[in-house]
Amino acid sequence: MPIYAALRYRDAPAAIDFLTGAFDFAEKERIDNEDGTIAHAELAYGDGVVMLGSGDNAGDDAPDVRAARFSLYLPVDDPDAHCERARAAGATITREPDDMDYGSREYGARDPEGYHWSFGTYRPSSE
Repeated sequence: MPIYAALRYRDAPAAIDFLTGAFDFAEKERIDNEDGTIAHAELAYGDGVVMLGSGDNAGDDAPDVRAARFSLYLPVDDPDAHCERARAAGATITREPDDMDYGSREYGARDPEGYHWSFGTYRPSSE
């Protein structure tokens, strides 16, 4: 059974633009509120989905809290090219692409609101 991440962003419309532009997500569903905030959105990445909306449920220190306590990992075929795309779109690269001892090539990035994302060639076992 899949697990779906649900994230809250202070500026969800900007987050959707960033995630689709920098990290190659595809916008699948978007429900806008009348005030320009996002009631609910779903962004697809391969077979996975990240749900997000407007709001701040982490407090004033959210970027630090998000960076320290929350990270998402997504598989990519070419971490180096993916990293350059993310960098060009304004992502803060927190870890340059590197070869891991367990055979994966990975990098880390932080989005504009402080969530930490890792991308690499590692694919968890389905068994």
